Amino acid sequence: MAPTADHGDTDLRARWLTTLLRARDTDVCVYDPYRIADNLIERWAEPQRRYHTTEHLTAVLDHIDVLDDHADDADLVRLAAWFHDAVYLPDRSTNEERSARLAERALPEAGLTEAQIAEVARLVRLTTSHDPAEGDHNGEVLCDADLAVLAAEPAAYAAYAAAVREEYAFVPDEAFRAGRAAVLHQLLALPRLFRTEHGATHWEGPARENLSTELALLAP
Repeated sequence: MAPTADHGDTDLRARWLTTLLRARDTDVCVYDPYRIADNLIERWAEPQRRYHTTEHLTAVLDHIDVLDDHADDADLVRLAAWFHDAVYLPDRSTNEERSARLAERALPEAGLTEAQIAEVARLVRLTTSHDPAEGDHNGEVLCDADLAVLAAEPAAYAAYAAAVREEYAFVPDEAFRAGRAAVLHQLLALPRLFRTEHGATHWEGPARENLSTELALLAP
């Protein structure tokens, strides 16, 4: 029996069902439609997570709703969001690949076509680099939605940065500062953080300000 869902989980389960039925273009499910969702929600609530939680999943889904007109298939992008950090261990570099394989194993049960499953898995793997090819509208939407936290209000951005530090609590301070600074430099060196028109217009400037501020705070 699945664990009892709290209010937030109930909202997520409803969003899962709506997305899945639209992706399948049907109102009929011949299996428990929440089986996969409940497994994913449990994964997103694992104790090692501080930033990559159900709150992050909800935020990414909310940002996809903002950007959905830009996607070729926004519901496949939403399904990819559900899986994109479903496997997450802070000390591993294989999380995206393992999350994509989880999607490939789970989604046949949901009634998606092979082409749809392949697209979801491709999008999950794309979050390794957040570098979609020109014209990859689905990839642009997922990557922009995943990175939208960088453009948060300063207090929310500070909370995000603190949560990331908590996820890497096993890393000594000096090593973390060096590694995090390298990531921030890499992001700031990109010609564009966001690929959609909305992201470029509304999120690019605030994100660069937040990244620069965090980088300055990391200096010894």
